[in-house]
Amino acid sequence: MAYASVNGVSLYYEEHGSGYPLVWSHEFAGDYRSWRAQVQFFSRRYRVITYNARGYPPSDVPEKLDDYTQEQSVDDLLGLLEHLKIERAHIGGLSMGGNVALNFGLTYPEMARSLVVAGTGAGSTDVEPFRQNVNMRADRMRAGGMEAMGDYLNSGTRVQLLRKDPVGYEEFRQGFLEHSPIGSALTFSGVQGRRPPIFDLEDRMRALDVPTLVMTGDEDEPCIEPSVFMKRCIPRSGLVMMPQAGHAINLEDPELFNRIVLDFLTAVEQGSWATREWGDESGALV
Repeated sequence: MAYASVNGVSLYYEEHGSGYPLVWSHEFAGDYRSWRAQVQFFSRRYRVITYNARGYPPSDVPEKLDDYTQEQSVDDLLGLLEHLKIERAHIGGLSMGGNVALNFGLTYPEMARSLVVAGTGAGSTDVEPFRQNVNMRADRMRAGGMEAMGDYLNSGTRVQLLRKDPVGYEEFRQGFLEHSPIGSALTFSGVQGRRPPIFDLEDRMRALDVPTLVMTGDEDEPCIEPSVFMKRCIPRSGLVMMPQAGHAINLEDPELFNRIVLDFLTAVEQGSWATREWGDESGALV
């Protein structure tokens, strides 16, 4: 088992394959295991790195709320890359991990050859209700453990995985129940509960000069509007909306997800991923 000492914590990570580095950052309900289908596919061509964020065993689980922020998550990823002596990489993530990927690119653009920002932006359109719900669920995890979050994986953006792949859904559910209640509660309150909505990043995204692939499911309602907004703001971005798909698109349709990402990475590496020709407010080219 491999660990990196990063910002006062020990992070568990795995790497498979060889070639240009490709890093995946997991969502709140997942961990490094959520990327298995991507590891199996991309490790034939890339050096694929997955890791568990702080709060997710076997990574360390700090017990102070202020040890959990989105900024800290970004700097943890930076520390992991420095530990692995990686100067530049393709950076991808889903949901919480998609926020990490996006904000890593905004903060350290020179280290990101490209960004894959998937299922990202929940809470951006309903900030206060979202934060109240997050803190309520965090309290529930502290009091009743991960089992108290059973309904979380039965939400309207999660049932798609159950419908498409019952075996994969059960594996995902069991992995979720194995998470640390303290680490998950602090992550929910500290990261999701305090991160800025996507719309607050407009100026920084308009200045972002990193090729970016924005991906969402067309049934992942909380992420659709933020995804379209990212496409409109990031000059070198493309938007993919996967059909009849919910939140965990890399698990729901791994073959489609992988092929889309591979085409994106290939275009970036060949220098053929375009910068959008911006028009005036009416959409006419100027």
